[in-house]
Formats: sequence, C-alpha cells, structure tokens
Amino acid sequence: MEPCQWLLHIVVFLHNAWIQPCFAQTPLPVHSSPTPTPQTAQGPETLKFRLSGFPRKHNEGRIEVFYKDEWGTICDDDFSLANAHVLCRQLGFVSATGWAHSAKYGKGTGKIWLDNVQCSGSERSVSVCKSRGWGNSDCTHDEDAGVICKDERLPGYMDSNVIEVRVDENKVEEVRLRPVFTMATKRMPVTEGVVEVKNKDGWAQICDNGWTPKNSRVVCGMMGFPHEKKVNKSFYKLYAERQKNHFLVHSVACLGTEVHLAACPLEFNNGNATESCAGGMPAVVSCVPGPLYAQSSNMRKKLKMQSTIRLKGGAKHGEGRVEVLKGSEWGTVCDDRWNLLSASVVCRELGFGSAKEALTGARMGQGLGPLHMNEVQCTGHERSLWNCRYKNITAEDCKHTEDASVRCNVPYMGFEKTVRLSGGRSQYEGRVEVRVGQRWGSVCSEGWTTKEAMVACRQLGLGFSMHAITETWYWDSSNVTEMVMSGVKCTGDEMSLSQCQNHRTVSCQKATARFSAGVICSETASDLVLNAPLVQQTTYIEDRPLHMLYCAAEEDCLSKSAAKANWPYGHRRLLRFSSQIHNIGRADFRPKAGRHSWVWHACHGHYHSMDIFTHYDLMSANGTKVAEGHKASFCLEDTDCEEGVSKRYECANFGEQGITVGCWDLYRHDIDCQWIDITDVKPGNYILQVVINPNYEVAESDFTNNAMKCNCKYDGHRIWVHNCHIGDAFSEEAEKKFEKYPGQLNNQIS
Repeated sequence: MEPCQWLLHIVVFLHNAWIQPCFAQTPLPVHSSPTPTPQTAQGPETLKFRLSGFPRKHNEGRIEVFYKDEWGTICDDDFSLANAHVLCRQLGFVSATGWAHSAKYGKGTGKIWLDNVQCSGSERSVSVCKSRGWGNSDCTHDEDAGVICKDERLPGYMDSNVIEVRVDENKVEEVRLRPVFTMATKRMPVTEGVVEVKNKDGWAQICDNGWTPKNSRVVCGMMGFPHEKKVNKSFYKLYAERQKNHFLVHSVACLGTEVHLAACPLEFNNGNATESCAGGMPAVVSCVPGPLYAQSSNMRKKLKMQSTIRLKGGAKHGEGRVEVLKGSEWGTVCDDRWNLLSASVVCRELGFGSAKEALTGARMGQGLGPLHMNEVQCTGHERSLWNCRYKNITAEDCKHTEDASVRCNVPYMGFEKTVRLSGGRSQYEGRVEVRVGQRWGSVCSEGWTTKEAMVACRQLGLGFSMHAITETWYWDSSNVTEMVMSGVKCTGDEMSLSQCQNHRTVSCQKATARFSAGVICSETASDLVLNAPLVQQTTYIEDRPLHMLYCAAEEDCLSKSAAKANWPYGHRRLLRFSSQIHNIGRADFRPKAGRHSWVWHACHGHYHSMDIFTHYDLMSANGTKVAEGHKASFCLEDTDCEEGVSKRYECANFGEQGITVGCWDLYRHDIDCQWIDITDVKPGNYILQVVINPNYEVAESDFTNNAMKCNCKYDGHRIWVHNCHIGDAFSEEAEKKFEKYPGQLNNQIS
C-alpha cells in the first residue's frame, strides 16, 4: 500500500471512531406522553389527517385520521386545546385557536379511531399522545371532535384552501355521457348520451328503472351543465336492444343537490349484470349547456345580459372570486360557512355545472370595495345566490382576506388537444404549436402580445401567461415545425386560439423558427389596482414656476405648448394627485424588461423599469382628450405592506423592482411628473382617468380593474373631484350614468 493511501485509511478510521459515539449520544429530541399507548409505534409518517364536515372554512372542521387503510374520527372525551395544537400542526397549520365537541361539523362515518386523547401540546404526532389505543372507544359519532386552526401555514406547506367533495371512489371513479348519434359524436361539448360509470372493471351502464330528473341534474352538473332536459327515449330503446349492456348500478336516488353521482345512494348489481334491468334500459341524460358553450348565437347573446353575480381572478372560465351586485356596486362574499352547496348555486347561476371546489381564504385573490354577504347557506336548489339565507356584513365580521371563491365543473371541449408547447425547459414554457388540418405547426410572433399568450396558457390548462415570447431562438429547435398560423389577435377572454382572429393564409415577414411565438405560463398572476379614494382625497391644482420645471420638461411631463413658453418666466398649471398602486393578486408584479434596459430618470433620481406604466388623462364627457395627458414611467417598489407581509423591492441602489403581493407602490402628489398639465384647459366638467399597465406589458389575473375614473368640475381656478372608482366597481347602468361614452384606455388624442 502506498504511504499516502495508508495515511488516508488511518484518518477515515479515526473519523468514524469519533463521529459514531457523538451521534449515539445526541439523539433527535422526541417528546413522548407520560404513558404512551402500545400504538405509539405508528409513526407520523404513516398517518394521514384531513378536515371534513360543514359548515366550515378550510382551516376548521371535523378531524379525521387515516389509519390501517381506513378513515375514522376522534372522540371528544378529554379533548383539549393541546390536542388541537398537535393535530393542527399535522394538518400543516402553525397552531390551533380552538376546538369543537359534539359533532359540531356533522357526524362522521366508519371507525372512531381514538378516544380519551390527552396531549401536552408539544408532541410531533397525536400517535404518541396518551389515549385508549387505536380503535378502542365507547363513543358514538355524536361525539366527533373538531379543530379550529390558525389560518397560517407551516413554512414550506402548500396552502390549497380547498373544500372539495369527498366520495367513495371505490364505488364510482368516473362518469361520462357516451353519445350515440353520429353527429353528436363529432360535436363538442357532448350534451346528450348514455350515462356510463367507470370502476375497476371498466365502463358500465346504469339501469334507468326509477331514474328521475334529480339524477339527471346531478349528472349534468358533473358534466359542466346547469340544467337537464327531457330526453326522447324511443331511439335509445332501439339502440339498447341491439347492444350488449353491462349494468353496474340498478338504482340511483339523488336529491339533485349532490355534486357527484357517487354522493347519491347507489345500489349495485351483485348477480348477472347483463340481465339485471328487467323492463328497463341504460339511463340516458340530456343536458342544457350554459350560454358560453351553446352552439346557437341566440343562446350566446344571453351571456351579455346584466347579471348580479360574476367570477373574478380565475385563470380559466368557471373559476374565480365570487362577486355579487348589490344596488349598483359590486362586492365580495365572506367565506364563513362557505360550502359546495352554495358554490354550486353560483356555478349553475353563471351557466356552468355544479361546484368542483369551494375555496376560502381569498384563494383567487382579494377583492375591492364592500363585502356584501356573510354566512351564506344554500340548500342547493336556489336559482340565485341572493335566494339563499345570508347575513349582512358588519365591520368586525370579515375582511377581504376571507373572500370566497369557486371552481366549477365546465364542459369538456378538447381544446387542449389542439395546442402544445415544444422546446421549453419545463411543461410551463415553450414554442406554441397548433393543429391546423392534419398537421402541427408554429405561430408567427408578429403582433403576439400578453392577450394572445393568456389564451394559449388557458387552452393548455397551465394558468396565466407570465411572458409572451416573440423570439424563441434560445429554446431547443431540433423539432421545429413550419409556420401554420399568423395574424393572431385575441381579446384575451377566448377559450382557444382558434376562437381568435387570424389570417386565412399564413403571412409572416419573419417566418424563421427564431421568430415563432412562445409563452411562459404560471399558475398565479399579479393584479394591480389604484387606490381610488386616495386620488379623490389628494387632487389639487398647483401653478408651478417654469424655472422649477426644467427636469420635467426634459422627461416630457408637460404639454407641447410649454415649449413655446417664455422660459424661465411664467408658470404651468398642474393637476396633481397621489397614485397608490396595490397588488391584490397571487404573484408579485415584476417588470418585463431586464436591468440592462432600465432607464435612469434624473428627476426622480432612480431607474425606471417600465417605460409606460400608467396613462394620466383628462377627458370631456364624450371621450375626447382635453389635455395631452401623460404617459408615466415608474420605478416599482414596495412603499408599504399589509401586516405580516415583508417588503421585497426597492428602487435605491439599483435594487430589484416590483410590487409584492399585499404591498403597494406610492407616488406622492408632490414629486415631479405626478400630474396632468392643464394649462390650456378651459373651465368645464371633465373625467379624470388613470390606467395602470395600459399596454398589458405584464400579465395580470384581471385587467378590467386597471382603469380608474373620477368626475371633475373645473372653474378656471379650482377643481372638484368626486365619484372616483375602479372601472368595474359599478353596474353597467350606474357606469352609463357616470359617463355617456364607453371609456378610453389609450393616450391618443381624438
């Protein structure tokens, strides 16, 4: 052996000899109960926990434990806050704020796994707390315990805030409508067909003996449709006689409010499944699609009718924060007692199916303005959320951090099969390719903006567009396809790129692979809104001497007539106000441009990361601009934040720029360029309009709240500003009264 190798062996031997006793003497701390039960060997890694029952929020409910392949409950005998602390931590929350006894959240089913549980509160798992042992209990489900956890997650725990339906998937895994008519098989969505259920053996039918419209309502809700209709059975009877049917279920008894067929009482066939529907046939259902999915234009027009409910902040149709119209003002719904029954009423009212998920804790971002409803309790049969029982909000009841949201069942359209991403480094990014005819091809990037990218990400089911890419040379180009689509122009609301405008024949000046359109998608997005009341409170007129405006003139913050002024004598009349821009979305707002392209602004003494971040305009009642307005660029930073949120971005020292979720950027009324030059404006009644992110440079979950408008009265000396509001805060009728024109979202002079 070489001397150096021999020395290495000696060192390793001595190292192992020293380190093993060290570890033996310092075991990880384990807090055990005074008298652990024999079941303490059951470690925390082999147990599962969940919250169930209703009415409840995502951070409270009946506590259920999964042990030995079966879900069960915990009895409330000897239950304490210390027990709740341990259980809440196992559920991913930091601690407990309370607990509930006597099946407050409803009675569970199955085993009562634990009884007389006594924890000190510091245990890592309820399995090491003192108890009677697993499955040893003298309780009934009338004594099921519940916990209320602090709505704060442990670091690294993904917060879902979801209340979803829980059904026995061993009974029914999946449900489908199988179309029979030749034409129906080619149309999307499928609205009529034979009801089939899937279990471990494959697809099977349901006997229609005793089949009711309530059963059909549940099936249609699962398929994404709000209503059912009568079906002509004659054809289906002839069809069924020629087929070999396999009947898995011979009896269904739904109430009509269930969100899944497996939640209904079902009777399964135990004998000969092919001959167990005497006098009957396979169940057939016909559904009425909502306006968005209707194939006739007359049905689609109904979508434009005035509604008293809407969804905001969702990445796709059928999901979002619930907002209701009361009087003439939109407001949100508090998540107290929010459940799937109430969520389903919302979904069906909007033309979708039943609710897939009821979400709490502002899961789809925080709303603005008032909270109109609290403790909503629906039976599931109501035609509108306003027909349900609810309480009015008082100041101490709720905050926007408790805004309720929904995810609805929507019809399957198959759109995701006609688009794909290639060349990207993950499933969320890549070159956009579509199916045109029988071939795949890329999309021309000329005119490709955030709006088109938003539609592509929605179609792919990948959430929002983080970036619209117009040059894709840096992605893998080994499988680049030819260009098959150009001139794509979307409104941003479409479900598929095929619904957007595009050239009939491909016409692209830059048809090489490097100029193919691409996207980077994200599950979350920012959402910026202007503090409208602050604009109203801070607006005033200042006559500012020209000798103090040299810097502003260099940055184009004055009207063109200023160039003809007798500098440095005289003044400019400025309409000044503060801009406080909040990020109420679910992702930080980051500038699109990289540091290398930021521009130094001497007036403000820092770099601006967005060339045009806001438009400031003063307009007449008919929408004509009366002042040239101002395209304001900003340095984006966190001026201040909500309680518990830390600042991440600041402009000083060439720092990172952006606006954190829960924070705001304040441009005070007394800094340069925070104005509109109204020197040439005559006395009259006007509209002050501010639009954030006007060119859609950065993706947001909601662009409809980016504009703010105020009524202004100017008498030549003073100005009065009133009725300042976000663009979509009022009803259409109230907005028409506010202004007699549809609004202006650009900076062009008419």
